[in-house]
Amino acid sequence: MTGIRGRKAEHIDICLTERIAPDNCYWDDIRLMHNAMPEIDMDDIDMTADVLGKKLEFPLIVTAITGGFPGAKKINENIAKACSELGIGMGVGSERAGVTGVDPDSYSVIKDYDVPLVIGNIGAPQLVRQKSKDMFSPEMVGQAKDLIDADYVAIHLNFLQEVVQPEGDRNGKGIRDAIRGLAREYPLIVKETGAGIDAYTAERLKGIGIHGIDVAGMGGTSFAAVEMYRASAIGDDVQTEMGNTFFDWGIPAPVSLQEAKCSKLPLIASGGILDGTHVASAIAMGAAAAGCAHAVLREATESAEAVKKKLSLFKEELKVAMMLTGSANIKDLAKARYIVLGETRDWMEGMRWTQNSI
Repeated sequence: MTGIRGRKAEHIDICLTERIAPDNCYWDDIRLMHNAMPEIDMDDIDMTADVLGKKLEFPLIVTAITGGFPGAKKINENIAKACSELGIGMGVGSERAGVTGVDPDSYSVIKDYDVPLVIGNIGAPQLVRQKSKDMFSPEMVGQAKDLIDADYVAIHLNFLQEVVQPEGDRNGKGIRDAIRGLAREYPLIVKETGAGIDAYTAERLKGIGIHGIDVAGMGGTSFAAVEMYRASAIGDDVQTEMGNTFFDWGIPAPVSLQEAKCSKLPLIASGGILDGTHVASAIAMGAAAAGCAHAVLREATESAEAVKKKLSLFKEELKVAMMLTGSANIKDLAKARYIVLGETRDWMEGMRWTQNSI
């Protein structure tokens, strides 16, 4: 495959076969405080959550993974079926391909399933003029929403990926105004893609009409790493070294969650969420929901049942964490005590001494 189809397929293959995440999982630095005498019956724990105005059976979203090449249809269908049966949210990968007529059914297949929260996806770089490339019109964003009957469209900020990608889009001028304009017409959230949202960016997103932020911090898939492997495969030594240099660039996901609270918007905590204890930690730290992607990618290439089995384990781990913190419901879990250790604590303490702070 060539063009956008080939690139999408390469992304999935790399994520399945190469090391694409930093060595440290920052969510492991968040430890919930054990409650030795919880006054609750585990059978009565209520895990339902209101996330962006939708009721989820537990606060988890399988965030953007793929679309736009033939193999993506199976992946998205397997995820959609599992999310529908479990009553949780789902996002899709960048819809630029589908909107321009490249394998649109690899996205629209999710309309066959009753997923309670559906999130579309358009790249922020496509909202402003790039060299020799047309901009996405507001109508095209509407097409992306309609393609999957999305409740929201995520505008993704992926400039780390773009500066490493050999064919990347590197103009960021005017993006905030473009998002502000689109937010008057469509329900939007804004998400990063693995490098995190800082307080400065969160402040700039506040008050422009978006409904939430997916912080997508460092600790999960590094798209600098993904593009590094692609650049290496075509012999682009400069971009290969660029990917290596910026492999672990970004803000750790828990730190980004703390930073983004200043927006006062509902927050999705993604970036290295690998199990139900990470979900619980994210909720305790102030997220409305957690998001995972790579954690279910291999299962999504196999079957819907494999995805459901993995996500059901997340659910049970979350329930145990709620029991052991004395949390009868998600509101209680949001008040659970926790401590921060290791490199994540170093980051948080270091943020107090950030030079040129906002």
